[in-house]
Amino acid sequence: MSATPTHPCLPQASTPRTSIHSTPLPPNRSEVGSAVPDFSPGDPVAVGNIVDSCGMCRMCQAGQENFCREFPTLTYGGADRQDGSTTLGGYSREYVVSNQFAYHLPANLDPAAAAPLLCAGVTVWEPLQALGVGPGSTVAVAGLGGLGHLAVKMATGLGATTSVISRTPDKADEARSLGAQGFVVSTDPEQMEAVRDQFDVAIDTISAPHDPAPYLRVTAMDGTLSHLGHLGPVTVETMDLLIGRKKLSSAGSGGRPSTTAMLHFCAEHGITADIELLPSSQVNRALERLERNDVRYRFVLDMSDLD
Repeated sequence: MSATPTHPCLPQASTPRTSIHSTPLPPNRSEVGSAVPDFSPGDPVAVGNIVDSCGMCRMCQAGQENFCREFPTLTYGGADRQDGSTTLGGYSREYVVSNQFAYHLPANLDPAAAAPLLCAGVTVWEPLQALGVGPGSTVAVAGLGGLGHLAVKMATGLGATTSVISRTPDKADEARSLGAQGFVVSTDPEQMEAVRDQFDVAIDTISAPHDPAPYLRVTAMDGTLSHLGHLGPVTVETMDLLIGRKKLSSAGSGGRPSTTAMLHFCAEHGITADIELLPSSQVNRALERLERNDVRYRFVLDMSDLD
């Protein structure tokens, strides 16, 4: 299947002009091959940061291709399972992708604003679903960036009472505009003590190395802290888990069933990422601003200028 995809994760995406076929075709012609079900020429599709997996291991058989024991093939910088070449999906106008890892893009989701859902979105969706977040749940989101702002929107959409924990007091209005009912300044000991043992689920999206202890302390008895933002080593005091039977977990991206469910949920609730859309020719500008943390909350590159 050849497609101009809505692309996540790295700051890029493109408009969903799609041709689906199983063999090369002349320019301006598209067909659907017999081996490509469920798609028609012109269908808008969304392609995530995973484009293949072994399909055989226990994780893949469970619909968790993101946890493939042979490691999933990433859209960019991965090793193609067919010929071993490096995948180059990130900054491409068109590329070939297995139809199994292409998703119908719901008509009411803007392609550019939906692009980050396929990485940041499904990354926070995975623990929210696995931990049973819904009406009656209390959720804390630590960090209000690319992951965090989508976690707030999704937790709120699921019916949870949601709060943001941030070291930046002036993000309170932003948090509430995204749907958060509460806001806690992490550098204020009194505010942190006031929410101790309060949240059924805490979603930690902070990307820099940090101590998870303060976020375990605000997690309720039998609750879970899901550590998503920083993927390096962490040190945990056993007592922070012991007192309250608290759990520390993590997650990353999502399998095909979870990704499909996430897109349907976002379409139903009108959830997309808050983005700034730039032509792909301005990628260096976007990267420079990313270094300064000058984005709310995702850059998306429109690849249609690669004619």
